[in-house]
Amino acid sequence: MGRRAVSRLRCVVTRARSREVRSVLDVVVGWATGCAEVRGVVVAGSWARGVARMDSDVDIVVLTDQARYSAAEVWTGLLGGEVVRLAGWGPLREVRVRRRSGLVVEIGIAPVSWADTGPVDPGTRRVVGAGHRIVHDPAGVLARLSVACGS
Repeated sequence: MGRRAVSRLRCVVTRARSREVRSVLDVVVGWATGCAEVRGVVVAGSWARGVARMDSDVDIVVLTDQARYSAAEVWTGLLGGEVVRLAGWGPLREVRVRRRSGLVVEIGIAPVSWADTGPVDPGTRRVVGAGHRIVHDPAGVLARLSVACGS
C-alpha cells in the first residue's frame, strides 16, 4: 500500500469510531449534569470542527473549581482505558486516557476562571477560536466565552 493510500485510511472516520466518540460525550455530559460543581463542558479541536481522522484524539474541557475532578481515577472510571499522560497547561490540568479501541480522550480540567471574558486569556482564545462545540453549559458561561471569542 502506498503512502497516499495509508494517509487516506487514517483520514476516514468509521461509523464505529463516530459512535464511540458520541458515547464518550454522552457519558461525560451525563456525569457533568449530575455534578453541580461542573459549570460547563466543551469539545475542542478536530472533532468539534468536523474534521477528525481515525487517529484524532477527542479534546474535552471541563470547567470546575473542584481539583478532585483532575484525578486520573475519575476519568478511567468513567471512560475505561488507561492514563497515558498527565500534564498541566497553565491553570488547565490534562488527563489523557487511551481506551481499549485506541481512541484517545484528552480531558482538560480547568477552573471556571478559564472562561472569563474580561478579557479572554490568550490560551483560552486559541482553544476556543480554533473550533469548539458546547455540550454542557447550565449557566451560560461557555456561551458568553464563545461570543467573546467571536464564534
